[in-house]
Amino acid sequence: MNFYHNGLGTPATDNQLTREATGLRRFAAPRPVSRTVGSEPEPERCALCGTPVLPGHRHLVDTQHRSLACACTACGLLFTHEGAAGGRYRIVPDRVLRDPGGPLTDAEWASLAIPVNVAFFFLNSALGRVVASYPSPAGVTECELDLAAWDSLCAGHPLLRALAPDVEAILVSGVSGTGSRETFLVPVDVCYSLAGALRLNWHGFDGGAEVRQILTAFLDDLRRRAGVLEVS
Repeated sequence: MNFYHNGLGTPATDNQLTREATGLRRFAAPRPVSRTVGSEPEPERCALCGTPVLPGHRHLVDTQHRSLACACTACGLLFTHEGAAGGRYRIVPDRVLRDPGGPLTDAEWASLAIPVNVAFFFLNSALGRVVASYPSPAGVTECELDLAAWDSLCAGHPLLRALAPDVEAILVSGVSGTGSRETFLVPVDVCYSLAGALRLNWHGFDGGAEVRQILTAFLDDLRRRAGVLEVS
């Protein structure tokens, strides 16, 4: 039996392919094209009630199947309380935070041995550890993470410790030699949407000018949205 890794880093078997078709990996893959020329694409629908959802809708993480699904406003409200549905479904929050006084330094980033300049990290509660991934021409690519080095960074960076399991991610972006790396706490679905956009527009070895423009606009939007982490 073949195995693949779904968007949340957990191995899944062949019989899960259909069940998880609306999971995180669809955010990193091209959208299907309508088969009828000139027709409108099928609207996205709430995974729970089937109601069409608008752009900018919320998402739910299914912690049992390790997938992410669309949610309409009414269904999303059902899962805003801790422990709803036995804890299986968790609403992805919309908060974006940064700690301007505590970005990761180049030396701290080097301690993680991540081979790229943009990566994101989230706590997989099923695995009981942090998973590291980065955007690539193939979509979301998971990479090895030195967990001891990560724990060491968490000790010195409150923003990393503020991460909510499964539904939020720490996104790090920067260029080697600048001295520091921008660090944000973001909704986990934002990271997969970014990876999907970069994949669709990737050209050549480094992605090309269009990918750089998308990433620049993405980071500008995060800076506008981000609140400042309040450290008690």
